[in-house]
Amino acid sequence: MSSPYSNLERPGLNLGALRTALCMPSGPFPRLDIVATTGSTNTDLVQHARVEPAGWPDLSVLGAETQTAGRGRLDRRWEAPERSSLFVSVLLRPFNRHGRPVPTTAYSWFSLLAALALAESVEERTRIAPQLKWPNDVTVDGRKLAGVLAQFVPGDGAEPPAVVVGVGLNVSLTDDELPVPTATSLLLEYAGTTDRNVLLKSFLRTFADSYRAFCDVDGDAEAAWDSGPSLLARIGARMVTLGQDVRVDLPAGTVLAGRALSLDAHGGLVVRDDDGERHTVSAGDVVHVRPQV
Repeated sequence: MSSPYSNLERPGLNLGALRTALCMPSGPFPRLDIVATTGSTNTDLVQHARVEPAGWPDLSVLGAETQTAGRGRLDRRWEAPERSSLFVSVLLRPFNRHGRPVPTTAYSWFSLLAALALAESVEERTRIAPQLKWPNDVTVDGRKLAGVLAQFVPGDGAEPPAVVVGVGLNVSLTDDELPVPTATSLLLEYAGTTDRNVLLKSFLRTFADSYRAFCDVDGDAEAAWDSGPSLLARIGARMVTLGQDVRVDLPAGTVLAGRALSLDAHGGLVVRDDDGERHTVSAGDVVHVRPQV
């Protein structure tokens, strides 16, 4: 597929306007920084959370125009052209509505929650309806549009554990700039907008609303939100992996083949193998063997 545009312009992010729209008192975010270039926003934000916890409270945001050492699952690395993508990480120090820490057993849901918020916000702004592929990819008709990576930040006694969730969204990548042939971008999908300022505001607002709703049910993925269905139900409705025959490449180097049935209470993928035995996978690379039936 050739690029929809021959003369591609990639404007920068408008930090002042983003802060006005998203940061307190008009928005839920206490801090939002954008850097010109970095190796990884996730790596930087994890370091900030450890070294300067008072300066980086819950829902602090760090973005970058260019990321040179982005890391995905299985330590895969990639680099995208400047201003072609959204690279943003959010620091989470989750508390419920009563001020109590959310159980750390709920932390495994934050990457899926971010993927869901990204898919919903992209659909709202672009008229494209992305799906979720377990464990944390956002796809369009089987092509990868975005990835999400969550990193745990241990507590130190004074501060409870935290999580950094990073998102990389392919916005204006052309076909010859894609990291792999199975990827895509909003540009190549003829999105209603490729304005990264619009997309970032929409994602962060959607994410903050979903994050607060999930924390307010104490991180219970099966509990209904005040605004409607539970996190588990919302993810299940958009996840194309469920009901498919899959091959899962596990971190230990082994392979599991079978039918993806459901998600467990911690976001793990339940797979029934050819012998009828059920396995719960918490991490792995999933290949959809054939279309859902």
